[in-house]
Amino acid sequence: MERTLEPEVMDDEEQAIAYAAADFSASNQMFVDGFVAYGGAMESVLDIGCGSADIPIRLARAKPSLRITAVDASDAMLRVAEKAVHAAGLTGQIELVKGQVPGLALAERQFDAIVSKDLLHHLPDPMVFWDEVKRLVRRPTVIYVMDLFRPETEQEAKDIVESVSADEPDILKRDFYNSLLAAFTVDEVAKQLRRADLELEVAAVSDRHMRIRGSLA
Repeated sequence: MERTLEPEVMDDEEQAIAYAAADFSASNQMFVDGFVAYGGAMESVLDIGCGSADIPIRLARAKPSLRITAVDASDAMLRVAEKAVHAAGLTGQIELVKGQVPGLALAERQFDAIVSKDLLHHLPDPMVFWDEVKRLVRRPTVIYVMDLFRPETEQEAKDIVESVSADEPDILKRDFYNSLLAAFTVDEVAKQLRRADLELEVAAVSDRHMRIRGSLA
């Protein structure tokens, strides 16, 4: 099945609220636990595509010494994220920034680690993401990314949506289906990494997620 692009930025208020209300706790906690176990010593982390800030909040609670910069391109999502960070009492640890890849208004080589979950499939050109990663990290550093991978058929994508999100609002199920169709395959991401000259490992870690990770010396 060929890749089908979806809109890059979730700037609809209804979409943002539905996304924030959805239960991504299992995959988000798996992501945070995996990163913390893999990451080692670090002080500053950049989350690209932070959405509702659930992952920065979980990460801040897991490692209170971290300074986290959380970036998203959507005003609607950032409004949701701001409320969540404030409610969690983590405004001193998490800085929310509006920005879009490529062209994040952040200084080069200032982060010990970069994380990102479910952003890559939104980008028409994935190389802009990997180029931005290379620009922003200071070495040694850790890269930890998770994203959907594209099923082989549209019917398989529909089956995944129903098995995972059957009770979610229609708008969320529609977005999930579109995201699956817009996702890359593991092989496609491996080719991206070779083009970017990034020695990171990529592998499927569930029936719908792949993980890209590595330490850059």
